Amino acid sequence: MAVTDAAIDRIKQMILSGELAPGSRLPKEADLADRLGLSRNSLREAVRALALINVLDVRQGDGTYVTSLEPRLLLDAMSFVVDFHQDDTVLQFFQVRRILEPAATAMAATYMSESEVAELRKILDALPIDPSVEQLVANDLEFHQRIAAGSGNAVLCSLIESLSGPTTRARIWRGLTQENALEKTREQHTAICDAIAARQPEVARAWATVHIAGVEDWLRNALA
Repeated sequence: MAVTDAAIDRIKQMILSGELAPGSRLPKEADLADRLGLSRNSLREAVRALALINVLDVRQGDGTYVTSLEPRLLLDAMSFVVDFHQDDTVLQFFQVRRILEPAATAMAATYMSESEVAELRKILDALPIDPSVEQLVANDLEFHQRIAAGSGNAVLCSLIESLSGPTTRARIWRGLTQENALEKTREQHTAICDAIAARQPEVARAWATVHIAGVEDWLRNALA
């Protein structure tokens, strides 16, 4: 493993130095192994490891390429890991959401275009009068994802999206058990959207905090 770790580090340094740019193809295996002073087996293990976290893309019959290295792609691995967390730690994910999403919402109030705000409003209007829990949760996820994207910060957006998995079950649970969950969600989403449309970052931040803290508080009581 120490040799493989060294191989990973050397490929990483080639990328960080700009020698291997996003989208570029790695040299042939034999040439790269010789150049780095590694065995081909160690190099293969390093490539496999970097492919798992979306740093490299192995294309059968074509070669190995550096991916785009976009935050969404690189943080995909974190989404995979957080899906393993169970209900006893999901509260901690809501706590992280309460830190990140209000900031993203405030940024969205500044950076979203008028057409993006209009699309956000359409998401709210698309929710049926009497939706199923599944429709409510799907609408909730799309609403928050659109705001995260509207923050203009790809890293922040990717971090927020990676938290969606472990909190989705709690959203469904809340929709099934909490009285007035639909009315609260609709009312708070509308207030958030109105604040974004009015270009009021701090009001948008406050409503986002209220919205997420409300779900967090319900979950804390439900788990007690």
